[in-house]
Amino acid sequence: MKITGLSEREAAQSREKYGSNRLSEGKSESFFDKLRENLSDPMIKILIAALLINAVIYFLSLWGLVRAEVMWYEPLGIAAAIAIATLVSTFSEYKNETAFRALRDEAAKILCRVYREGSVKEIPSDDIVTGDFIMMGAGDRIPADGHIFEGNIHTDQSVLNGESKEALKLARPENMPACEDKTADLLDPYRVFRGTVVCSGSAVMVADTVGDRTIYGGIAGELTRDDDRDSPLKVKLSALAGGISKFGYTGGGAIAVALLVHKIVSAGSFGAYFSAGAGAVITDLLDALILAVIIIVMAVPEGLPLMIAIVSAMNMKKMLADNVLVRKTSGIETAGSLNILFSDKTGTITKGQLEAVIFADGSGCEYKTADDIPEGLGKLVRLCISESSTAVMSGGRAVGGNATERAVLNFIGGNAFQNGTKKLCTLPFNSENKYSAASVEGDFFRGTLIKGAPEKLLTRCTHYYDGNGEKLPLDRSITEKKADMLAGRAIRVLALAVCSELLPDDGTELPEGDFTLLGIIGIRDEVRPESRTAIKEVREAGVQVVMITGDRLDTASAIAADAGLLTGDKNELVLTSAELSEMSDDELKKRLSDIRVIARALPSDKSRLVRISQELDLVAGMTGDGVNDSPALKKADVGFAMGSGTEVAKEASDIVILDDNFSSVGKAVLYGRTIFSSIRKFIVFQLTINISAVAISFIAPLLGMDNPLTITQILWVNLVMDTLAALAFGSEPALSRYMREKPRSRREFIISPYMKTELITGAAWVTALSLLFLISGINLSDGSLKTSGLIGRHFRGYEETGTEYLLTGFFDFFILSAVFNAFNARTEKLNIFDSIGDNRNFLRVMGAIAAVQVIMTYFGGKVLGCYGLNLGEWVTVLVMSLSVIPVDMIRKAALSRKK
Repeated sequence: MKITGLSEREAAQSREKYGSNRLSEGKSESFFDKLRENLSDPMIKILIAALLINAVIYFLSLWGLVRAEVMWYEPLGIAAAIAIATLVSTFSEYKNETAFRALRDEAAKILCRVYREGSVKEIPSDDIVTGDFIMMGAGDRIPADGHIFEGNIHTDQSVLNGESKEALKLARPENMPACEDKTADLLDPYRVFRGTVVCSGSAVMVADTVGDRTIYGGIAGELTRDDDRDSPLKVKLSALAGGISKFGYTGGGAIAVALLVHKIVSAGSFGAYFSAGAGAVITDLLDALILAVIIIVMAVPEGLPLMIAIVSAMNMKKMLADNVLVRKTSGIETAGSLNILFSDKTGTITKGQLEAVIFADGSGCEYKTADDIPEGLGKLVRLCISESSTAVMSGGRAVGGNATERAVLNFIGGNAFQNGTKKLCTLPFNSENKYSAASVEGDFFRGTLIKGAPEKLLTRCTHYYDGNGEKLPLDRSITEKKADMLAGRAIRVLALAVCSELLPDDGTELPEGDFTLLGIIGIRDEVRPESRTAIKEVREAGVQVVMITGDRLDTASAIAADAGLLTGDKNELVLTSAELSEMSDDELKKRLSDIRVIARALPSDKSRLVRISQELDLVAGMTGDGVNDSPALKKADVGFAMGSGTEVAKEASDIVILDDNFSSVGKAVLYGRTIFSSIRKFIVFQLTINISAVAISFIAPLLGMDNPLTITQILWVNLVMDTLAALAFGSEPALSRYMREKPRSRREFIISPYMKTELITGAAWVTALSLLFLISGINLSDGSLKTSGLIGRHFRGYEETGTEYLLTGFFDFFILSAVFNAFNARTEKLNIFDSIGDNRNFLRVMGAIAAVQVIMTYFGGKVLGCYGLNLGEWVTVLVMSLSVIPVDMIRKAALSRKK
């Protein structure tokens, strides 16, 4: 029957009636959607609150309602910090999302061969309509749900059901009515489904269902992201934001009360203070309130959101160069917090393609490549493989045929033995016979070449060829034992044999008589060499890896052992899906930490395992490539989709592994830990400054002094220096030692006990030196300079009444002590220059901060309260600020000895 296909008019009518084949896209987040989401960050919320308070006080002071020194650029500076932090993060996410959309749109341009207007045309898969007749061949991805009209094919339906076994699809008999049932009966031998791949054969299919109504489209449409579970970093930052808020509010309130108490004490008594009049009391209350607000703003690490945005953006760029496309910045840090990772086998741990990995002759002698086989036997092996295969060599690799045919032909590569051989007759492979054969004649050999399952051929083999091509009696037990041994290593075996007789004329059966064995060839989806190393690193990082596969239990166990997932520990569990389903949730929670492999897995198993892990408060990751993986990818804390996988899986993921390699998952874990480590380093750096500033601002009024740090100087510290420091810590290298650390608990406070000792030591030392700096130079009774202060006498004007140079020196000391403390914060090692060569940006940034501070010392004037220093004054400042390094080294040494 001649196929004419639809006319263009009929295709348009079908599209109007049944819809387009283009899948509906989930609601795409615009730039402003992402910006709105990033503005909800807990640290950003604190900054917004501080901005509003500052703005209100500024306008009240502008209108003369309060007496306060709030300049217009102070609220503007906080607004700038919010804007930069959110825009950097938003732009990075939007840029990578745009790259992801481009990849998806590229995938939608795949061309299909369709009958239209009586001829075959190539059209984009999105233009397929219901009723189209589509030509399908090996390697094609089926573009719609439908039925086979003519021909037959084997399809890989693993994207829908996770089952790697090829499914035979046949032409629907003419007398069979069209199937009205649109349920996902993937075992129907006449129906084919969108997203599945043709492994071998050729056929013409008719599209019955297109677009969102396909099985593939239905699963894609049902996916909705579960946003109830925050990322580990967001949980930690929320706790930090709460702690900082309490610290700021408590500190601000205490300082306000302290200021009022000081006023009362200075007045002589409670009654004397209030006798001054209500106006003076209200003014003092407003002054105390403004001071409290200043302290709250001072306590907030304005640079932290910016630092997180910068470090995430920098690492997203690095990861893309390593074939890891991050769609959401939260996915990077979450990867670093993983406790358990559920990984697909095919294409992730393994190469995703069958390879012939070994050949054994009738004596059991093994050869790893075809070139290793002795010439006498090798000629026959190459002849048998090349002439009995439906695949052909093109461009140095096998094409056509099914995956097994291509694997076997690739084993001999371009070394096929021809020598004028003529093919007379062939017997194609079918799943019932489990063998194929070809009769040939030529100068070298005349007879039949046979390739098939050992259990079908070995019983008819009486002899085998040795390396010299000599025929010897065969001991079948040797070959059977070798086949069993290879099967135990998850290697599937094919037997190669020859017969001196030709195939019968009808070509439906093998020749009569005895066969001579050439040997057995082992085939499997080989474990990626880099996967073994990556799995070892991830396991040493404390991440439990569970391989999930549709393979049989023995095959899955062998591959898991080869990949290093099974180490021989008696507690390790290898389960089938059936065994898993028999376990209650409580039983599964108790044994989850022992599970290493799930064989014959169903899509529902993946979602259940993720759910159980999350109920145990673990951070769970999932890798996948099929539509069937998408629900679990969505539900997981971080979903890794494979670059060669379905668009639905990629849409459900947080991170796309472009090279389908498990080692790239390991890189994501490393980068995630690097980001978290950099964030912690920056927190130590900035909170040391903030705590010191709050402490000084609290103590100074109690000692009768004005706050030595003006609002403008505080803003300079928080915005200018911390912004630059964010660039410095954001460039920290990904160190291999991070992979030897244990995973962080999801709810672990972001400030560790070690960090607390560092914060307390650094802040206490800077505060103590600050007070020494100030108290030794100022007369506490009237605020005038002493004539013989320990520190003050090193600064000009100490014999007069001015404090400009002393306070300038104090401000420089405060900034430079923070710069030197940054070297302490960036490494836990005594060597403060550890790995500094991998982050030269750190030296450049810290040098720039110091240089800018020196410049502002001479040109800051009244705005920053800086009036220049001479050489002697600089020496005093440098000696005092440098002292933070040896003090912290003593702390590190003490903790190291204690540990």
